Amino acid sequence: MAKTKGFLDYQRQSPSYRPVDERVNDYNEIEIPLTPETINQQAARCSDCGVPFCHGTGCPLGNLIPEFNDLVYRGKWKEACKNLHSTNNFPEITGRVCPAPCETACTLAVNDQPVLIRHIEYQIVERGFAEGWIVPLISKTKSGKRVAVIGSGPAGLATAQELARAGHEVVVFEKDEKPGGLLRYGIPDFKLEKWVIDRRLEQLKQESVQFQMGVNVGVDISSHYLEKMFDGICLTMGAGKPRDLTVPGRGYDNIFFAMDYLAMQNRLNGGENTDRNGAVSVRNKNVVVIGGGDTGSDCVGTARRRGAKSITQIEILPKPPQDRPQDTPWPAWPRTMRTSSSQEEGCERHWSVMTKRISGVGTRVSKLHCCRVEWQNKNGRWEMHEIENSDFDLKADIVLLAMGFVHVEHGPLIKDLGLELDSRGNVVADHWQTNHPKVFAAGDTVSGASLVVRAIDAGRKMAEAVDQYLHKL
Repeated sequence: MAKTKGFLDYQRQSPSYRPVDERVNDYNEIEIPLTPETINQQAARCSDCGVPFCHGTGCPLGNLIPEFNDLVYRGKWKEACKNLHSTNNFPEITGRVCPAPCETACTLAVNDQPVLIRHIEYQIVERGFAEGWIVPLISKTKSGKRVAVIGSGPAGLATAQELARAGHEVVVFEKDEKPGGLLRYGIPDFKLEKWVIDRRLEQLKQESVQFQMGVNVGVDISSHYLEKMFDGICLTMGAGKPRDLTVPGRGYDNIFFAMDYLAMQNRLNGGENTDRNGAVSVRNKNVVVIGGGDTGSDCVGTARRRGAKSITQIEILPKPPQDRPQDTPWPAWPRTMRTSSSQEEGCERHWSVMTKRISGVGTRVSKLHCCRVEWQNKNGRWEMHEIENSDFDLKADIVLLAMGFVHVEHGPLIKDLGLELDSRGNVVADHWQTNHPKVFAAGDTVSGASLVVRAIDAGRKMAEAVDQYLHKL
């Protein structure tokens, strides 16, 4: 590395956010990029650690992190941009929304603050776009093979781009009005503005990727059509089936799945839904978010911007410790207490809380009846027990269910293709190929809900498998 002891000379400096009283009044991205001088210092902190766990253990994509950090430090930004794109199709997205498992696996994280990897990645790709270094990579040869990609989330877009660059004709089918999947409809604009997606989609279109929007495959077109018209079929529909709350009172009005709520707001921001009367209004209402993960946090930030009177977020799991616990040692992803930018904007958080039933007036929810729980480790398995006499109530005008996702939607396409499912309801694939020889699957369709960075990685690897399959035909 150019500055071997840079981590001794400079402390980690994370990017700041726009002031809370400013950012809650709009849906613009909240992060303030660091200056070029500061980025140079942060890149200098990447040490010659010998075994880069950030690359080998932390990053699912295997980004060449020490290499692009060194290039940034030495001012070779164009080379850094090329290096970054050699493993990651969409670093402008992961540079914004990835939780950065690479950073918690950084060697410095053993007893110091890790290198600022995610934001350096963001700075590289944004400079690449600004300087015009990121251009379409158009295949000079055409294979004559056609591939259908079902779903336009991160896995689908990565698959489509890699196959198009390999010379195949690629058609992406998406049931929504615009491509992007979870990136467009699941992630709030204050974390990922949608022009970022559109900018990259323009590159894919110039690379000959075709998009068919508003097509619900299996309903609008049949599996028989796909089998007849395409040489390969790639399933990247995500894990769209949300986990429900099965308690008395679930049927009351004003109880919504988190993703439906988030997608509604993103559609409004994108001008897709001009009928604002049909939107879920939380203004001056008491909102309860059930689920303490990223999706729940996104609901908190969205509800804050829509003028909620109060926001309460409850989680059934116990409150994590402040420091890395022994059960998640370095370089594993640590089970530690985290507070998101949305939670900083104002919400009340409760851990070890279970919802027992819901009550309301007429058809509308008005109250959650909850209790405290404790978790005990018995023979390596965690068991939950209700704490006696711990019942309490939460006032609720709106309830948002953000308890995760169980598996891919089991619609007509899955059934008509006769695809095998595992015990959790995910599509079974061996080296990305399903029990139907022409059908491949990747991303959350196979793994269940996971990270954007893992979806991109899966899409790239599936594209390689499909390319090999097509060359054998």
